[in-house]
Amino acid sequence: MSFTLAIIGRPNVGKSTLFNRLVGKKLALVDDTPGVTRDRRLANASIGEMKFQVIDTAGLEDADEDSLQGRMRSQTEKAIEEADISLFMIDARAGLLPDDAAFSKLLRKSGKPVILVANKAEGRKAESGFYEAFKLGFGEPIGLSAEHGLGMGDLHDALVEALGEEVVFPVIPGPPDEIADPDDDGDFDDNEALAYDSTRPMRIAVVGRPNAGKSTLINQMIGDDRLLTGPEAGITRDSISVDWQWQGRTIKLHDTAGMRKKARVQGKLEKLSISDGLRAIQFAEVVIIVFDATIPFEKQDLQISDLIIREGRAPVIAINKWDLVEDRQQVLAELHEKAERLLPQVKGLKVIPISGATGEGIEKLMKAVLEVHMAWNRRVATARLNKWLDDVQYHHPAPAVGGRRIRLKFITQVKSRPPTFMVACSRPDSLPTSYTRYMVNNLREQFDLYATPIRMFMRKGDNPYENRKRRND
Repeated sequence: MSFTLAIIGRPNVGKSTLFNRLVGKKLALVDDTPGVTRDRRLANASIGEMKFQVIDTAGLEDADEDSLQGRMRSQTEKAIEEADISLFMIDARAGLLPDDAAFSKLLRKSGKPVILVANKAEGRKAESGFYEAFKLGFGEPIGLSAEHGLGMGDLHDALVEALGEEVVFPVIPGPPDEIADPDDDGDFDDNEALAYDSTRPMRIAVVGRPNAGKSTLINQMIGDDRLLTGPEAGITRDSISVDWQWQGRTIKLHDTAGMRKKARVQGKLEKLSISDGLRAIQFAEVVIIVFDATIPFEKQDLQISDLIIREGRAPVIAINKWDLVEDRQQVLAELHEKAERLLPQVKGLKVIPISGATGEGIEKLMKAVLEVHMAWNRRVATARLNKWLDDVQYHHPAPAVGGRRIRLKFITQVKSRPPTFMVACSRPDSLPTSYTRYMVNNLREQFDLYATPIRMFMRKGDNPYENRKRRND
């Protein structure tokens, strides 16, 4: 990307609405309630052919540094430092407020270029606020409507004027032309197709109940106070993605809002936050479920875990706040027993004790994540599967129902992520669920598919004589 733009302003002036329009997706939560955005969010954006990165920030408020609003302001100040240019947004309908003048001084101290934007400029009610913005001393403001997309052309021209065409439209050299190898016929070895690609980027979502320590854990992982943390429950609202390098591998971490019981979820904003977190789970590959070591395996913890397993994601349980536990050996043995007993859907679940505050156990956590991710991506050759199926039926045949033996004819893996298998069966509707469960457990043991969901479907085999007409004698 050519440059980074930070959107700065008071709460509820429309920063997240403009962020979503520049990005082209509804990534940031938008609501009429002031102070919805708390963490800073970075994403790729564009205006026409102009490509850049944009940072959505929390609304600037004059507050004590130790308060939640003060910590939010600190996150915004970091965004100003990271950005090449700041977009200072005011509400044209509300006009200038004392905080606007105070925060304009903060932007001047940064020494970065500043573009003044008067949002909500549609209609006559915004005229007085638009002209009042000249008092801030940033020159002529740009009148736009982030909600309706008005004034985006003027913003495009202002960015070019402030940064220059060399920065806004950099010349990126293309890759050298590749010469085709005449000996390469495009074939590949089956073993290569089944191999695990350790260079591929990995998407990890971190979920759990409120105040379990999800944001603190991610900050400890990346070695930076990137996410807003504190003793207050429910600080995180948006699902924030953070890029991270672990042992040379690119990882995208997604911090999510704490998930409370459905009966306790009140208000539109909390529902939007949880919906954003569920969307992060759907696009993740591995999900780290953060449990509080002081109150682990609560009913809500089990419901979140069951949701992730049903969604087909690869789960890893992180027992956070391990530094508060005294008799560690006994507690850890109890936690493993509870995981096996209360979450029987996935055998061999990884339960890793960690401390997000001190960094203890993070290396073991990431090794467990890698092992689970490998199992989640594993593919088994069809020949090996059918040999296994023959052995299963020889040692433990499918039961006879109504005096007729159920025959399992053929098995193949139709997909991975998670491993999914299809079995051709003579009478799939009559096969007991207990036998399918036995097959899944045996499959885990034979092909090392522990700690990942497995899906197995039964379908009736095709009868080649079904559509033929009976021959007359």
